[in-house]
Amino acid sequence: TPYWHAQELLSDGRGVLVPFGDAHAIGREIASLLTNDARRHDMRVRAYEASREMTWARTAERYISVFEEAISEQHARRAVSVASTPARRVGDVAACALFRAPTQSSLPPLQLEHLHAMCDDTGLFQHAVHCVPDRSHGYCVDDNARALLVACALTKLGEPGLHDTLTARFAAFIQHAWNPDRRRFRNFMGFEREWLEAVGSEDSHGRTLWALGECAASDINASRRRWASALFAQALPTVLQFDSPRAWAFALLGLNAYLSAADALAPAHQREEAKQIRRLLVDKLLALLTQIQTADWVWFEESLAYDNARLCEALIVTGEACGDTGCVEAGLDALRWLTHMQQTPAGLFRPIGSQSFGMMRTLPLPFDQQPLEATAAIAAYHAAWRIDADEYWLAEADRAFAWFLGANDLSIPLVDVATGSCRDGLHPRRANENRGGESAVSYLLARADMRQMARMRAPFSKLAQQLVALPHFSEIQ
Repeated sequence: TPYWHAQELLSDGRGVLVPFGDAHAIGREIASLLTNDARRHDMRVRAYEASREMTWARTAERYISVFEEAISEQHARRAVSVASTPARRVGDVAACALFRAPTQSSLPPLQLEHLHAMCDDTGLFQHAVHCVPDRSHGYCVDDNARALLVACALTKLGEPGLHDTLTARFAAFIQHAWNPDRRRFRNFMGFEREWLEAVGSEDSHGRTLWALGECAASDINASRRRWASALFAQALPTVLQFDSPRAWAFALLGLNAYLSAADALAPAHQREEAKQIRRLLVDKLLALLTQIQTADWVWFEESLAYDNARLCEALIVTGEACGDTGCVEAGLDALRWLTHMQQTPAGLFRPIGSQSFGMMRTLPLPFDQQPLEATAAIAAYHAAWRIDADEYWLAEADRAFAWFLGANDLSIPLVDVATGSCRDGLHPRRANENRGGESAVSYLLARADMRQMARMRAPFSKLAQQLVALPHFSEIQ
């Protein structure tokens, strides 16, 4: 019946309203729903989707968010006050306001509209002109692997995820990219669905392994988990022939996920082979770091390039999984050094830009900054905080995520929170207005890591600290 709350709740086709005290109307509408399967199913889907934020779990999360917001409000005011001196820029003030522990409510809402627009029945397009998909550049396995990672991340969070048809499309692209004759994945495909190469780069192979490992561990579809596990096992040994440290790092991230699920999916000999390869790859990374690093250059290579923080993350998560504290410490040390290299004098996050690629052992140039660097940094900080429990890592994750929202060199937001689109980067005097597939999935992966950190935090830890600080607290005890 059309009382106010019912009118609001059942709008947009989520239900049926009948007049007060009209039994015939109720019977008529029930009969209509029982005999019209399409209408009933559409109404059921709309009602289900609209009610996901009303479950007890979501209600509890909102209570936690309110408590966290109330506790951190004073800290936020102090940060803004410090940043509001005349010598600071607007962007710095925005950054300081965001430098606090991530909470559920402080993150932009999940929006997948742009990601859906960037896909067709083949997969995720590489590029866009502004927000319009650019078909001329076709597709690549790199971006479709990243998109599969997004699907897995949303599944782990229990958030409204990608439609299973879309996830299956990304998986199908990866399957089609596999070249069994060369034991390698192809990367670039034209819009006409013709492969432009027989094998892709080492990095694209490693990134695809990473996506397969995550899919094997956390995909919602059991059959697809088995598919991912089997293809991962086929494609893994090839990575031992590679020279790219990023390919090793991506494969290590995939191995960490694969081995967390392999007991149920893979035979014993495949698990043992995977463990041996993991040890060989991590030894390769550690050997590079030992060979290259000096007191003022704590890195794996003579220059900084792209996806830098993934190298640190790979050591941290592998060390955690294997109980290797030396591996963990090496990853944390390299991440601290990289963090120093990715900051402006004013304290903003400044990712390594493509202007600096190939520059040997020098301070990086400011531009061109790209979203995947912020995403990699956030994931590494997440891994570091999970094992190190230092609030420093949370603050750095906040700093990196704030880059998406405008706390950057140009004080320009990269993300349109209404659609989930993300600009492709920052040039010296402007943002890149194109919003391609890589940028979209980079932002969504960063947001997923931030949400996971918010969930993992002990929600009342700050409240406990405040209580202890109260006068006469010991007497109250």
